[in-house]
Amino acid sequence: MAHFVTIATCNLNQWALDFEGNRDRILESIRVAKSKGAKLRVGPELEICGYGCLDHFGENDLYEQSWQMYGEILNHPDTDNIILDIGMPIIHKSIKYNCRVISFNKKILLIRPKLHLANDGNYREMRYFTPWNRPKYHETFYLPREIKNITHQTSVPIGDCVIETMDTKIGAETCEELFTPQSPHIAMALDGVEIFTNSSGSHHELRKLDVRMELISGASKKCGGVYVYANQKGCDGDRLYYDGCACIILNGQILAQGQQFSLDDVEVVTATINLNDIRSYRNQKSAALQSTASENPYHSVFVDFEMSPPALVFDPSVKPTEPRPARYHKPEEEIALGPACWLWDYLRRSKTGGFFLPLSGGIDSCATAVIVHSMCRLVVKSIDAGNEQVLQDLRALTKSKDFHPKLSQTVASRLFYTSYMGTENSSKETRERARDLAAKIGANHVDLNMDSVVSSVVSLFEVATGKKPIFKIFGGSQTENLALQNIQARLRMILSYLFAQLLPWTKGREGGLLVLGSANVDECLRGYLTKYDCSSADLNPIGGISKTDLKAFIKWAEKKFNIPILKEFIEATPTAELEPITKDYVQSDEVDMGMTYEELSAFGKLRKVDKCGPKAMFVKLYHEWSRPPYNYSAEVIAEKVKKFYFFYAINRHKMTTMTPSYHAEQYSPDDNRFDLRPFLINPRFPLASKNIDSIVSEINQRNRYHEPRAKVEEKKQNGLFVPKNEEVD
Repeated sequence: MAHFVTIATCNLNQWALDFEGNRDRILESIRVAKSKGAKLRVGPELEICGYGCLDHFGENDLYEQSWQMYGEILNHPDTDNIILDIGMPIIHKSIKYNCRVISFNKKILLIRPKLHLANDGNYREMRYFTPWNRPKYHETFYLPREIKNITHQTSVPIGDCVIETMDTKIGAETCEELFTPQSPHIAMALDGVEIFTNSSGSHHELRKLDVRMELISGASKKCGGVYVYANQKGCDGDRLYYDGCACIILNGQILAQGQQFSLDDVEVVTATINLNDIRSYRNQKSAALQSTASENPYHSVFVDFEMSPPALVFDPSVKPTEPRPARYHKPEEEIALGPACWLWDYLRRSKTGGFFLPLSGGIDSCATAVIVHSMCRLVVKSIDAGNEQVLQDLRALTKSKDFHPKLSQTVASRLFYTSYMGTENSSKETRERARDLAAKIGANHVDLNMDSVVSSVVSLFEVATGKKPIFKIFGGSQTENLALQNIQARLRMILSYLFAQLLPWTKGREGGLLVLGSANVDECLRGYLTKYDCSSADLNPIGGISKTDLKAFIKWAEKKFNIPILKEFIEATPTAELEPITKDYVQSDEVDMGMTYEELSAFGKLRKVDKCGPKAMFVKLYHEWSRPPYNYSAEVIAEKVKKFYFFYAINRHKMTTMTPSYHAEQYSPDDNRFDLRPFLINPRFPLASKNIDSIVSEINQRNRYHEPRAKVEEKKQNGLFVPKNEEVD
């Protein structure tokens, strides 16, 4: 007879330090899970306080308030008759741990601390917590007074243990433990655990979901079992977007998968499994059975509860969930959805009046505007689907209790403001592109010229110093040329904040606007922007996205969102338009930078992801760029690497003040969280440069020997006569 068990996992949009809101979302997920017949509910990592509390984890108040909320959850009548796996931080013997608290019917069964902590990239868990690096070891934890009054327990086990019900065994992993070489689920499987839970705070990066899904699938494929994955979803107050995808996988096959991007605060995913399918699968794995003898058993905490109906009871309405393929978004869709959801969370939680964007007519600000358009589309779609929370949030933002939009443009007309801040160096084409795009997506657009403001600042300098700077194209120096460009860029930042504060007022609306920046990850890496220019803003949704990906996104959005004007943005030459346009000269970004955006992406990935210094980068690029389609010489590659590191180094200080950006690329140069490197270093990298020059010399010497030989061999292969004097020894 089958042993059917229904299991629930969830994506929750938790917010750091929003204890009562987090509590309510947890309770809602439990209610939904029970309504679907689930006997086990698994939630995200640190769901009670929010994953991204950062240095607030050093405050004792946070732990006391977490226990306060946990007590209210535990004592709530909706939490009866279901096993709950809930994440919260706990202090044990004066040491802070990232824990899972597993309970049933107002009794805490086990506190399971995280064994392996995430401590690279965006994660600093070792700064806040201590790993429980004692596998299969447990101690006694004495409960706080307020919890004792609810559970009538004095103490509970804390440590690396498992839960045993009347019909199965459950083991818990937490996030990073899935990615470690000795993942706990392997030892648990060998000790008879059939249900593995994993509660995560995993963030979105472009093209990375498949890696996570393969690991989750592999976790149950090797030893058999059901793997139940829960994750945070949304922006919990920082640069990351947690991308959900809660899932349930049985013996390596996906049964259920939640959404990666949505505006739903609570999403519960369930599946019904047959425990006998796990046992049959394991009976075929003789190697695993042979290994069990060498494994020390886990301490099991027994709970007098049967998750499956009695074996003799047959209910034809209960049937196992069928496997299904994994669902992935294309990178263009990820750009459209991830930053859009992140912006919505930031907007509704900051309770401001909307967004302001300096819309230049270039592809970067265009991409930012289209992401806001995507956000507006998601808002309308969620409202049409009956999401009352989104509708309430929108009405609160617009201060309109009856607002019920049917079009994304209607939402944009209340939340989105743009401005083209032109000068005499601006072109008619960029001005028209900005105007047409704003009209298509419904933004409130202001078209202005700021020449008088620029002239006033230059005149002020001339009066104060007696010297007037002029552009290089008219005979000025490079110093004058750069200063005159920076004046325009910085004045746009000042005007942006002026307009962000006052534009809603001009329409009789309350509140200010969040200013959006639009510097892409490649320009940030190269430092191709002015410090404190219009890239200095409140938020930057594209600051972690490459120029190449942005172009692909705009090309996709042109057809997907039916915005024909986007084609003109794709075809236009990227230009800052900060220098005068003449018959013989138009400023070009790639010419100014001395490298292409494609090359910048390669430099960025090698520097950050592959951890290459200048010499290692040159060696890797030589093997790639010395052959088609590049066919670069060793000298050219060496020069490009040196130039990149020079400009990266002299502009590194700009990263200390960059606008908080949506994190989407592993090679993001964000100084504040992700890329911890000094901002004052020798830009010449003298030793590395000498080493590169030495390798170039060796390559050239070898080529001088091999090239004649190669030409002779080519002639022979083609049947041509080779004179004696051309033969190479």
